[in-house]
Amino acid sequence: MVPRMAQPQTEHDAESRRERVNRELIELLNELRVALPGVQVMFAFLLAVPFSNGYKRVTEFQKDLFFLTLAATAVSTACFIVPTAYHRLNFRNREKERILLVSNKFAIAGIMFLAVAMIGAIVLVTDVIYSDTAALAGGVSAAVLFFGLWGALPLVLRNDA
Repeated sequence: MVPRMAQPQTEHDAESRRERVNRELIELLNELRVALPGVQVMFAFLLAVPFSNGYKRVTEFQKDLFFLTLAATAVSTACFIVPTAYHRLNFRNREKERILLVSNKFAIAGIMFLAVAMIGAIVLVTDVIYSDTAALAGGVSAAVLFFGLWGALPLVLRNDA
């Protein structure tokens, strides 16, 4: 008779619910610290575009697309900052699990708006440099890339672990 080995424990098996919530909130805030600077740099560049010399030569479509991209970047930035503001205003209220759940939803919304902004920027630049057809191909490719890697892939692999 072969002795049965105990299942190996992961580092998270022994943590309490409170410890898990604390760890997950710290992980979320750290992830946002990585994403937020990139979104803010993109937003800053977009804010400067209308003041450049070549902006007067853009088409109405490009102006509309530019504004959509700027707005999506602003919404993404706002969504990424919500968890920090929410945590800062409520961390003493013993609501960390609620903060985590709400913050997670805003982080996901921020990622989706960032994808829209990135797609918009790619379409806009491609349209200015090449053609409508190239812009369409670039936009579709970017949408498949961002929503595939940031949306579909995590959902498909969610239960594989």
